[in-house]
Amino acid sequence: MNLIESLAVLITSFALLFIGSRAQTHAILRKFPWVVGQPFAAADRFANPTTAPNQPWQTDFTYLKVIGWGWFYLSTVLDDFSRYILAWKLGTTMSATDVSDTLQVALQASGLNQVKVLHRPRLLSDNGPSYVSSELGDWLEDHGISHIRGRPYHPMTQGKIERYHRSMKNRILLENYYLPGRLEHSIGEFVEHYNNRRYHESLDNLTPADVYFGRAPAILKRRETIKRKTIEQRRRLHRQAIAA
Repeated sequence: MNLIESLAVLITSFALLFIGSRAQTHAILRKFPWVVGQPFAAADRFANPTTAPNQPWQTDFTYLKVIGWGWFYLSTVLDDFSRYILAWKLGTTMSATDVSDTLQVALQASGLNQVKVLHRPRLLSDNGPSYVSSELGDWLEDHGISHIRGRPYHPMTQGKIERYHRSMKNRILLENYYLPGRLEHSIGEFVEHYNNRRYHESLDNLTPADVYFGRAPAILKRRETIKRKTIEQRRRLHRQAIAA
């Protein structure tokens, strides 16, 4: 339920005077979107979509519970072009240090901490306290990483990493966790599966690793060759069956 729908429910449930149905209230609120801080609808796609790995990286936190221990917070860095998970860190806080630690692992995983490139990755995040802190800003400046913070209430800004977190939770939360180490192990197993064995329709049914490490063109070409040979064989067998 989004903010406009929530306001519609509250108004129709608790208003002293009857002002219409929930649907009518919802329609009225949408005519005055500045009331809820959503000045216009999001576009269907970004104006300048990524064309290669290590252009923007998306990052975000999500939370997971360990019974008897409390809430733990998962910081993740995802490559926007390939959806490849470059780094993740499970901890008890959502600080700027947690973000920079995760980004440091991402730089090592990508090899960008060892080579000089013309364009460093851009970091895409929301406006959480850890992302707007001066501490993180100083760290990003020292490492030559520019920072883009998404517009509030823009559903596309963190879309890919939010979908990843949702997929991850749908899998690992099928069981309860009583030790942080066990939760961390399950996250690691899911990341390995997601990166290397889970095929994505949006990636032409390739894995994130296939796209990130540049294997996609060769795989797609091989698939097309197999498809063409299979069609030719079926046609040949069909002609033979007709002639028999």
